Amino acid sequence: MLIINATLVNWTPREVTPDRALLIRDGLIVEIGKSSELIERYPAEEQRDAKGRYVMPGNICAHTHFYGAYARGLAIPGPAPRDFPEILRKLWWPLDLALTAESVRHSALVCLVDAVKHGTTTLFDHHSSPNAIDGSLNVIADAVEQAGLRAVLCYEVTDRNGPEKTEQAIAENVRFLKAAKQRKNIGAMFGLHASMTLSSRTLEMALHECLSINGSSRFHIHVAEHEADQENALAEYNSRVIERLDNYGILGHQTIVAHAIHISETEMEDLFTTGTWVTHQPRSNMNNAVGAAQIDKMIERAVNVCLGNDGFSNDMWAEWKAAYFLHKVVSRDPRAANGYTIETIAADNNARLAEQFFAGTIGKLVSSAVADLIILDYHPFTPMTADNLPWHAIFGFESDMVTATMVAGKFLMWERVLLTLDEIAIAAEALTHAPEVWARYRANVEALG
Repeated sequence: MLIINATLVNWTPREVTPDRALLIRDGLIVEIGKSSELIERYPAEEQRDAKGRYVMPGNICAHTHFYGAYARGLAIPGPAPRDFPEILRKLWWPLDLALTAESVRHSALVCLVDAVKHGTTTLFDHHSSPNAIDGSLNVIADAVEQAGLRAVLCYEVTDRNGPEKTEQAIAENVRFLKAAKQRKNIGAMFGLHASMTLSSRTLEMALHECLSINGSSRFHIHVAEHEADQENALAEYNSRVIERLDNYGILGHQTIVAHAIHISETEMEDLFTTGTWVTHQPRSNMNNAVGAAQIDKMIERAVNVCLGNDGFSNDMWAEWKAAYFLHKVVSRDPRAANGYTIETIAADNNARLAEQFFAGTIGKLVSSAVADLIILDYHPFTPMTADNLPWHAIFGFESDMVTATMVAGKFLMWERVLLTLDEIAIAAEALTHAPEVWARYRANVEALG
């Protein structure tokens, strides 16, 4: 098809170019030029009129949890958790134990609806459902394919539910690392919870299995989200978290460490030298009161910092804004988290991360790049240029301005109408299962004390 009358926005290099058309074939951008020229050259092509609106690369979420969907509005029994370890024990661990294969599917679908509507085209999901482990990643992958999005999936390995569950979780990662190779827009990683819930034996088993399939480390793990992770590593293993993971060969250019809030400068250096990816989730960090990652320092040290949402809405513009403002408050320095820095982590680095798992150029509207794009109905009342583009994104762009979402050359939404998912039916079906999930959650809270 031809997308005509587009104002093209690219992040790398930063540019805003009016009156452009894009020729899309076989999931790729084949050619870009002036609308009149491409219309004349390809008169038989189906045309979609962007009507002068902004056409830009789709947003990418570098760390999320679809399974957390059923936490929305959920009341935690008893006194409110006083810190993050209590949030884990009183909310997340009893909730993931409450999930069945069916509720895993509904959790994924409602999040995927959210992603399509908000223009998020690629997502890195970190899954946990200890009472529905086997085949759970297939359930999620099927939902992603139904939506038409692009995703990289993994299952969370942890020792907190006993050795049998640990072995099942490892087996699910092994199975899916192999199975994902047969799925076009699905990638796979080896999921790990956090150092504080992983024994040395489990890390050794996970590394052995991952290397046997992938040939290199490809892990997705939470790191130092709270001081408790570092305290455990120092008390139990006489090392800091990053040092411990590096000693086991977990770090590397295809490994994601989420959060990395409470890390030292030496650990930052280790992240740089190993090429490991760090994901920043500002809305979640504020909600859990765990602190703020030192993203400016990490960017200065050339660490690969990306942007995720940790299971919050897939409105990535909201995450851009939160990252921009959070660090100014924490540091009391208005120069912190510069707009170019936010663009670097959210657009440039997220795209480079996605390219580790999918063939082709991602995150750019250029000839031969994958056709993952969105159309934004934004009407600036001040000039929007290459130089000030990040600030328009932070202060002007809103997710409800997204009118179309395309992945691999296929529109998933056009003129705000979802084409692959029925939002009302999906929400209604998810809602019918919510009381059962919440009842199991409350029973788990009581059982876990």
